[in-house]
Amino acid sequence: MPADIDLNLLIALNALLSEGSVSRAAERLGLSESAMSRTLARLREATGDALLVRAGRAMVPTPRALALREQVKALVDEAAAVLQPAGPDLDLGTLGRLFTIRANDGFTEAFAHLLAARTAREAPGVRLRFAPKPDKDVRPLREGLIDLDVGVLGESGPEVRVQTLYRDRFIAVVRQGHPLLADGEITPERYAACDHVVTSRRGRVTGPVDDALAAAGLKRNVAVIVPSFGTALSTAAATDMVALIPASYFEHLRASNTLRSFELPVPTEHITISQMWHPRLDRDPAHRWLRGVVLEVCRQQRA
Repeated sequence: MPADIDLNLLIALNALLSEGSVSRAAERLGLSESAMSRTLARLREATGDALLVRAGRAMVPTPRALALREQVKALVDEAAAVLQPAGPDLDLGTLGRLFTIRANDGFTEAFAHLLAARTAREAPGVRLRFAPKPDKDVRPLREGLIDLDVGVLGESGPEVRVQTLYRDRFIAVVRQGHPLLADGEITPERYAACDHVVTSRRGRVTGPVDDALAAAGLKRNVAVIVPSFGTALSTAAATDMVALIPASYFEHLRASNTLRSFELPVPTEHITISQMWHPRLDRDPAHRWLRGVVLEVCRQQRA
């Protein structure tokens, strides 16, 4: 590394790219606006790019700045984690931090209120942000856009840390008074003969249940595909369709007045729900506390 590189420029660049304004970046770093303007000039010289350019009364990032923004944020966050105390000196009473947890709607609706209550008791200055999980892309973890990724272990990348939270299973849910509940044993044949509503963010129609039915020579009719478990339940409540829902999600609803659940009449494997994080956060005391809270809350509910 050249000896004349000033790594403080990374902090200034992060503030400028995050705020999109010289004045706001200066305020964020406790500098005068003229000092921040001089720093921007140094950054332009170092990168060979204008970074922020005038557009009317505002400033907009150049394509190079947009490409650098998340990389610079990750570098600054990692450096900050290195310089934080690694011992047991974490003061939860004064901790002020925003943690972003990416999870699907089933986990969020089942556990967000419990995690929020626990956090409010132990660390009132901590805020939790639950982000949607459109896919299993590991990039948000690598780039520091999220702190925890919760879900079924997938293509997480070899460096990502993984910890099992609990095991779950899928169950069937129908409206109260559904014909399936009134006519004796729920066999695979009777189950497959119904119309079904399934949840899929990507529009997928088939899954493990269909594989199990196919092994018995059966096929179900998926009549509706929806993006969330809540929509699947509301659809089942208003029709004779059968919804496929994680047990953990349905149990927290206590919706027995309008909906009934039953075990699937075909064998399917349990699913393992895990929390995943980037190794740069392994020794961060606040992040270790967060992981411990998520683990305890999930295991207490699923015990």
